[in-house]
Amino acid sequence: MEQGCKMRLGFTLCLMLAAGPALAEVGLKADAIRAALVGNTVTGTMLASGGYAEFYSPDGSIRAADYTGKWAIKGDRMCFDYGDAAETCFAVALSGNRVIWLGDGGEEGAGQIKPGNAGGW
Repeated sequence: MEQGCKMRLGFTLCLMLAAGPALAEVGLKADAIRAALVGNTVTGTMLASGGYAEFYSPDGSIRAADYTGKWAIKGDRMCFDYGDAAETCFAVALSGNRVIWLGDGGEEGAGQIKPGNAGGW
């Protein structure tokens, strides 16, 4: 595996890409992001903030055990607004039910997609 890949995209994404293009969809378009994530729950870890579990409601709200927020798809990026910080947007890569959140510097976090509102929020 190329060293530059590890530095730019993140180790997890590089492993997905090395496994072959049939296993990973990188840089999804808006419609594919919507189809994969809206109406579902994602549990995972962000590099900057740690663990999370969120339901992305079709009405644009984010529901979690102890917080709420808003999501929007802008261009081909999914954007998040939790009210107390600036909106953050990520490109999205998928491999099966695994999502990788990509920022300008590469991988910012990852998670597993679970159908529906798995947490009941």
